[in-house]
Amino acid sequence: MDIRDFLTPEEKERVVEAVKAAERNTSGEIRVHLENHCREDVLDHAAYIFDELGMQETRQRNGVLFYIAVKDHQLAILGDAGINKVVPQGFWDQVRDTMVAHFKENRYADGLVAALHLAGEQLSTHFPYDDKGEENELSDDISFGNS
Repeated sequence: MDIRDFLTPEEKERVVEAVKAAERNTSGEIRVHLENHCREDVLDHAAYIFDELGMQETRQRNGVLFYIAVKDHQLAILGDAGINKVVPQGFWDQVRDTMVAHFKENRYADGLVAALHLAGEQLSTHFPYDDKGEENELSDDISFGNS
């Protein structure tokens, strides 16, 4: 299966809209990256993808990556230094558990949308939108790996 077919066109649109909605009230940036396989430790590879996507270059270090290796049933949620300093302990575990609960029912888009909503709430609490020069620093589109 081509990884681009993991979500239907409608589901992709819902996920991208959820990213936009989550970012609407924050200076934070969120990316979703899908691959078929992860051939190393999932957190190490997600950190590599985080860097490859330029997520460490946000002004306030408040980027969040949702990384999913579809065929390997692995995922990681990585927040940059700025957001990790302020979210409650265990927050990313809660977000992961929300996603996994939906994924177990084969409701992948629902899981992503729910998780993106949770991340957006934290980002807007700690990094509220400021219309003075705020810009969308990173693409809202889902990115896809080759593996």
